[in-house]
Amino acid sequence: MSQFAKIAAIEYVLPAQTLSNEDLSRDFPEWNVDKIFGKTGINNRQIVGVDECASDLAFQACEKLLNAIDLDRSAIDFIILCTQSPDYFLPATACILQDRLRLSTQCGAFDYNQGCSGFIYGLGLAKGLIETGQAKNVVLVTAETYSKYIHPADKSVRTLFGDAAAATLIQATEGGPYIDRFRYGTDGAGAKNLIVPIGGARHPSALNEAPELYTDDSGNARTDANLYMNGSAIFEFSMTRIPQLFASLFDESFTLEEVDLFAFHQANKFMLDSLRRRLKLPADKFIAEFEHCGNTVSSSIPIALKELMVKGVLTPGKTVVGVGFGVGYSWAGCVIKW
Repeated sequence: MSQFAKIAAIEYVLPAQTLSNEDLSRDFPEWNVDKIFGKTGINNRQIVGVDECASDLAFQACEKLLNAIDLDRSAIDFIILCTQSPDYFLPATACILQDRLRLSTQCGAFDYNQGCSGFIYGLGLAKGLIETGQAKNVVLVTAETYSKYIHPADKSVRTLFGDAAAATLIQATEGGPYIDRFRYGTDGAGAKNLIVPIGGARHPSALNEAPELYTDDSGNARTDANLYMNGSAIFEFSMTRIPQLFASLFDESFTLEEVDLFAFHQANKFMLDSLRRRLKLPADKFIAEFEHCGNTVSSSIPIALKELMVKGVLTPGKTVVGVGFGVGYSWAGCVIKW
């Protein structure tokens, strides 16, 4: 009998330290609290400590998940970790996570480097493992600590990003498909528009121990060892590619009217409002759950889904369209049946 991949549970964690709009307003007096919230739709971002890594958040999220479900950890046969903040270049952080979680040594584990489209990509990977009979219980972990890459004087990104990790259990079951209609896209020509230039093999940190500090035309300061985002280019990309992706999810066999909720990457208020208007989607079906945590990159969609589960909005039988987009450029969409 055929088996189908289905989301069974989601848990997430945020680090303890809060970066509020009041904190940011003190650092950037030209931006008051109301202006920051008006532009971003964000009140707080949670930030890791100096000695805290994405893998620590990932571990906490997985422990929270495993404690919440009725499944022995020995039954987990695959763990997939989406992160752009690995502990090391090698080994894979997923392997370290497998050991910390005391999972079976017969459990598969790997990392993949993906950003804001990462959750959708991960669902596609989990679906492939389960529906080809390679796994029955897959934990998809998304964990990111962009704060470690952000210069404290760069308000263009410091106001947006928060750190987080989410753990999603995807299980084999009957009666599907429950996760389907995947669409993907990539345009590496946009890589330079959301990037940390120094730190990898192309420009190693060891050869750039004192990178030059520079200030852009908007007064944001950073070095090439910090996160750089060309906001206008990212916006243009999103407003061009995402409507095309979105349209490709629908045809005669699946229509817009069948969708209960739209779960887009929770980038910021301006981006989401613009996309919702462009796509003519009803506000009551369009998820916005980022005020308390900011843009958490690959964790933004599972966090939003979990918040709606807690609120009783996302219940069994609902149909969700998920759309992720960002760094790469990379984008992906799918249909999720609860």
